[in-house]
Amino acid sequence: MGFACGIVGLPNVGKSTLFNAITAAQAEAQNYPFCTIEPNIGIVPVADERLDALVKVCKPKKTVPTTLQFVDIAGLVRGASKGEGLGNQFLANIREVDAIAHVVRCFEDPNVVHVEGRIDPVGDVATIDTELGLKDLESVEKRLERARKSMKGVDAKTEKMVFDLCERVVKNLNDGVPLRAQGLSVEDALLIRDLHLLTAKTVFYVANVAEAQLTSAHAGKDPHVEALRAHAKKEGAPMVVICAAVEAEIARLDKSEQPDFLASLGLDEPGLRKVVRTGYDLLGLITFFTAGEDEVRAWTIVRGTKAPQAAGTIHTDFEHGFIKAEIIWWEDLVKLGSEAACRTAAKLAIEGKEYVMRDGDTAHFRFNV
Repeated sequence: MGFACGIVGLPNVGKSTLFNAITAAQAEAQNYPFCTIEPNIGIVPVADERLDALVKVCKPKKTVPTTLQFVDIAGLVRGASKGEGLGNQFLANIREVDAIAHVVRCFEDPNVVHVEGRIDPVGDVATIDTELGLKDLESVEKRLERARKSMKGVDAKTEKMVFDLCERVVKNLNDGVPLRAQGLSVEDALLIRDLHLLTAKTVFYVANVAEAQLTSAHAGKDPHVEALRAHAKKEGAPMVVICAAVEAEIARLDKSEQPDFLASLGLDEPGLRKVVRTGYDLLGLITFFTAGEDEVRAWTIVRGTKAPQAAGTIHTDFEHGFIKAEIIWWEDLVKLGSEAACRTAAKLAIEGKEYVMRDGDTAHFRFNV
């Protein structure tokens, strides 16, 4: 699948522990296989109770969840924008992902040295934002200069628009405002899309706490977590609280042992599931299902996708030869127990090319090639 979420963070914040927990969790579940493409890339399933409910009804031979790709991005230190550490590799990897999960250290541990010598979640966020902003500033200033020289050429009108936009973007970047928070219009964003700016990436925050902090963190009483939460709220970004070390431990347990362990910690589900779901939602993705005796499968599409394009995610022939879509709301299929029962109860709708898929539709596509 083509949607990738990069995991970033300063050294010793728990980023790699989180990624390793994700890999271990998926390796243990045969129906939800973890796939390692490279040492730092993994494809993980998106936990979905709707899929589980459809499986109970259809009793298929095969179950396939929808997935999200996570990339463990390494190499960030202060000065990465100038090539310090693995800066160039880090920045190149950021350009390739669709969204960023920023792991922020919110735990105290004298045995784990913080690269800046202090625990300051908001300060850590600022460090990474600064490095990304400096790199973007370099890119925008180059484009600004090119536009300045081209304003008397054939594309003078367009170049003047780019020049004015770049001036505004440069000012905001210098003021510490990432591109995603600058309120650019769709038209403005298209003008500088080819710059692939790093601070344009959507971000969510992962507050990594120690096991002893879990209760206070979820109760809103941990000062480090609350500082990060306030920053995320100001930016309009989601935030998830986890203990990466605990997640790694959960991942090593047999599935039957996990509920009791979670209950002992006061958790209703592994934090990793929330991380995956948050990344999925942040990318504006939704899920539709195909369901039958042979297979129940979840499919990933972008919110707003119409029926022919949704059919195309299954096979390109389905889109090219699209005729109609038979749509059943997942809850109706679960309650009534079969497609035939849904048809009898008028819960099956025949939809055409302009139908916009909903999150939770089950679909059967009619096509002719």
